[in-house]
Amino acid sequence: MRKTVVIGFVGTVLDYVGKGAERWSKWRPTVCLCQQEDQIVDRLVLLHDERSRGLVSRITLDIAQVSPETTIEPREVVLQNPWDFEEVYSLLHDFAATYPFDLDNEDYLIHITTGTHVAQICWFLLAESRYLPARLIQTSPPVKRRGETLGTATIIDLDLSRYDKIAQRFAREQAETVSFLKSGIATRNAAFNRMIEEIERVAVRSKAPLLLIGPTGAGKSFLARRLYELKRQRRQLAGEFVEVNCATLRGDAAMSALFGHAKGAFTGAANERAGLLRAADGGVLFLDEIGELGLDEQAMLLKAIEEKRFFPFGSDREASSNFQLIAGTCRDLRQWVAEGKFREDLFARINLWTYQLPGLAARSEDIEPNIEFELARFAREQGEQVRFNTEARLRYLAFATTTQACWSGNFRELSASVSRMATLAESGRITTAVVDDEIERLQANWRLPGKADALAELLGDAAAELDVFDRIQLEGVLSVCRESTSLSDAGRKLFACSRKDKKQPNDADRLRKYLARFGLDWQQVSVFNQKGK
Repeated sequence: MRKTVVIGFVGTVLDYVGKGAERWSKWRPTVCLCQQEDQIVDRLVLLHDERSRGLVSRITLDIAQVSPETTIEPREVVLQNPWDFEEVYSLLHDFAATYPFDLDNEDYLIHITTGTHVAQICWFLLAESRYLPARLIQTSPPVKRRGETLGTATIIDLDLSRYDKIAQRFAREQAETVSFLKSGIATRNAAFNRMIEEIERVAVRSKAPLLLIGPTGAGKSFLARRLYELKRQRRQLAGEFVEVNCATLRGDAAMSALFGHAKGAFTGAANERAGLLRAADGGVLFLDEIGELGLDEQAMLLKAIEEKRFFPFGSDREASSNFQLIAGTCRDLRQWVAEGKFREDLFARINLWTYQLPGLAARSEDIEPNIEFELARFAREQGEQVRFNTEARLRYLAFATTTQACWSGNFRELSASVSRMATLAESGRITTAVVDDEIERLQANWRLPGKADALAELLGDAAAELDVFDRIQLEGVLSVCRESTSLSDAGRKLFACSRKDKKQPNDADRLRKYLARFGLDWQQVSVFNQKGK
């Protein structure tokens, strides 16, 4: 049989009702616990201070009369101010951390009727967060009837899943939260949907850094701001959203912009500057392209993340800022760590929650809903409704979803494309002529008049000697490389299925060897891709 253990404070007011026989005619919550016919208390752990030793002794004797099977376990504690939240919470937290809970053989209840309101709140917080593996029990005085002194005891179960209406409300609110996060991220991609749902759960439960990886224009900045708005809506943040493009920061200017500077720290520093980290105090700091920071700035940033403190440039006085970091990058930071361009300790610190945002070419099913989103945004901003003719829409989608469309600028480029067509539309209709002109403009911007020309530029005269089979295969591989951030990233995409059959898969090495067959390496391919963009 499992035993029932109740933990609580002795009631210095409610349990103290005198020493004579008249005490039995008065309701006492701690004694009431042990008078319930349907709830046998096997052990009662009573927390008390030095002044309450006599009261605990009297209650022990009285409980022995009404419930001889109950063992009393007095726990004397030192509590200077029972109304001080920090002191009470620390005391009970330490108690929970050191108490020898035997969950295999015992069930635990926390008595919340006695003790100050501060103690009751602390009991609840510790039970709800599962620091205390217990349910709550509350005793109540009897209904006012002559001769009735027993009272009742009610268990409060914090498992919300047991209450259908509450559970439905929480499920509805969670769905609304995910909807909020995804508004403006029109997607039919199942994998991306799952990623957004996980990011939502992490965002509302954790203050740890988030790392968003993806090509330029994949939506890192947009998602970071939505995460901030979500946390702000749930009152988890009070500060501002501060966005920094680290690619624009160099040298002393980087130190000054991020961490601030003291007056006279360098030539031209006529006044003290607070810096962007302090501007983000209590809010979110979004460092886009974090891989572009110098090693000195990375070292200071690590200290600021871990300790919430840092030295402004040229100052010997520490400043503080309690911000949540969201970092974005299009780089392969693991590779940069290996090359000494990015600090390993900083990467380890920001790599707790890492999400790879796919580019537009990898989410071709999302092109159509994003076209609708962009047309709706154009209508809001310009006050004019614009639509495609049916044939024009089909022609644009046919081009936009094929491998001819590399979408090097991703969603940002799609937004610009739709905006151009909507602006040029006559009478609110995008025609085939407008679409054809836009396709030509995109192809010219991508500098891809034809794939054969791309192979000729890469391979020279050797391109003409390729078999049709090799040409088609190589074009497909280079297309994947164009949408990848690194050799490893491209390898993972190209060998996603066959990897499962290999004991020690090395996708990067397989791709390296394939490119070597044609006299190519990743450096050549990536340089060509950058030139094409």
